[in-house]
Amino acid sequence: MEKVLDVEVSPERETGPKAKRKKSEGNAPQGCIDLTEDSPTCSNQQQQQTTTTDKLSVISWNVDGLDTDNLANRARGLCSVLVSYKPDVVLLQELIPNYIRNLKKWAVHKGYTVIEGGEGDYFTGMLLKNSRVTLLESEIVTYPTTKMTRNLLVAKVSFKGQELWLMTSHYESCKENGEERMEQLRLVMQRMREAPDNINVLFGGDTNLRDTEVAKVGLPSGVLDVWEHLGKQEQCRYTWGTKANTNRRIPQICRFRFDRVYLRPATSEGVPHLAPDHMALVGLQKLHCGLYPSDHWGILCSFSSE
Repeated sequence: MEKVLDVEVSPERETGPKAKRKKSEGNAPQGCIDLTEDSPTCSNQQQQQTTTTDKLSVISWNVDGLDTDNLANRARGLCSVLVSYKPDVVLLQELIPNYIRNLKKWAVHKGYTVIEGGEGDYFTGMLLKNSRVTLLESEIVTYPTTKMTRNLLVAKVSFKGQELWLMTSHYESCKENGEERMEQLRLVMQRMREAPDNINVLFGGDTNLRDTEVAKVGLPSGVLDVWEHLGKQEQCRYTWGTKANTNRRIPQICRFRFDRVYLRPATSEGVPHLAPDHMALVGLQKLHCGLYPSDHWGILCSFSSE
């Protein structure tokens, strides 16, 4: 079973998309990513099952597609995690065309609907389990002042007969872009706050946020930071770090809670209200290639209806 890892605090180092592109360009081009081969995960990984008849299970994960180092093995590692946990919803960031093209083939075979959040060099996406979640409609909301082509992907779905809004995004990267990140947070919070009272709204993504930035913007009344709501468990706090996760091979030691999950439960009487039930980090085991599936840990959450 995957173990939860921790890392030490130290001055931060940025790893924005430009740095990742440079690393990617230095590698030999990747061919077709075959996701049908045996998974490269550790041999002692135990199967997990999170899907139940009454709880919604979600994984949010930045898959680090811009880094092409062992990308095929890392993509199969992602698929192995999804097979293990069988989430109802998967919210993905930093997909690239080759990655999503082959992931889509795998996902359709496994019974998922795939939604893409763009057509550029890298973008977001969602996987929806057909037996549990029905897509009603989706849209891409552009961030008006982004310099990195970032946006908000929104999917309106039906879960257990009730409408649910799902959101994912990859906020602006790098420390110096804090003002733009805060604007993106404001836009997402406005969307969540203005949703009809009878609809649960769930956001998960790589926000690149620092706690000081969130404090400046503030979360609207009724919007929960799922990690905070579940008691701020230290083992789930940091989703990106350079000591526990060695994919980046960065000598400086730093760690951040870049990846976050927000929930605005429905408030109308007579409709089920989603409530956070559980959170854990996934993707914590090295693959046989010596790397993790991503330089980010994934976040696994489950939600019950009240």
